[in-house]
Amino acid sequence: MQHELSEGLLLNKEGNLMEAGYAFSLVKKYDRSMIKGMKWRIKEWDYYYIGNKHCGIALTIADNSYMSMGSVSFLNFDEKKETTNSLMKWFTFGKLNLPSTSKEGDVFFEYKNLKMSFKHENGKRHINVYFNEFMKGKNLRADLYLDETNQNSMVIATPFKKDKHFYYNQKINMLKSSGYVKIGDQVFDFNDETWGVLDWGRGVWTYSNTWLWSSLSGKYNGHRIGFNLGYGFGDTSAASENMFFYDDKAYKFEDVRFDIPIDKYGNDSYLEPWFFRSSTGDINLKFTPIIDRKANLNAVIIKSNQHQVFGTFTGYVLIDGKEIYFEDMPGFAEKVHNAW
Repeated sequence: MQHELSEGLLLNKEGNLMEAGYAFSLVKKYDRSMIKGMKWRIKEWDYYYIGNKHCGIALTIADNSYMSMGSVSFLNFDEKKETTNSLMKWFTFGKLNLPSTSKEGDVFFEYKNLKMSFKHENGKRHINVYFNEFMKGKNLRADLYLDETNQNSMVIATPFKKDKHFYYNQKINMLKSSGYVKIGDQVFDFNDETWGVLDWGRGVWTYSNTWLWSSLSGKYNGHRIGFNLGYGFGDTSAASENMFFYDDKAYKFEDVRFDIPIDKYGNDSYLEPWFFRSSTGDINLKFTPIIDRKANLNAVIIKSNQHQVFGTFTGYVLIDGKEIYFEDMPGFAEKVHNAW
């Protein structure tokens, strides 16, 4: 059994979660001033991925206390190429003033040759990016609007085994996109069958963590389909983050396992097909990779080994005994280890 969160404050006076569990919206109120853990362990971010079968863009604005970051990744699936550029500021400790909810408030990052904003405008999310000399001297310009097509989202409040540490996370799938991304003189269309997801996170983390996460949003045979799958992060005994979205509804799942193929040297082979299964058989998916957006950083106190793999999903989930099948839908899956 999984515990569904009730409304109220996220943290108690000791700085621990009032309760752990899942919800379909931000029923708990996050208040940074109630955090009792070490201030340099606070991590807050807004991450968007918007894409279709031809291209995608990933955007991050984060304030991780001792450093903040603005990051842009552009993925060209037709050419199987990706470019990532990030800029960091040091010792910001909340100065970006990221909102305490995803429902309102605007987010900005401006530093050197990068200007980014995530705004709420007329019931939509408006993303505006200008990155000078983003790719081989070419400037990047993005102007995107996102519409929520399902009022449900994946929300989870996860404790760590360490006192005063927690993670409050929301994933909003099935964000319908309109707009464009321009790199140099080339314009990429982000209308029609282009969809996005928001990863909204606030918390106090322990130093070293490994997690697996996968996301899909789109349309198949006239139905809007999305999912959020993942595990490995914090103490998820009260609830998992596995959820499936179908048209206007959301369905909670329990466990899932990511089977990443292993090469002859015992290493994960990220560009070979992955498989996603649950112990009850209600999740059965094949993931065919196209691009592995990887990064391996080792800078004394900050270490990160990231593999965010983009590709297509084919398979089914079972909802109330009914098989929901889809094939070749674009999405991503990742395995990340961070020590930061």
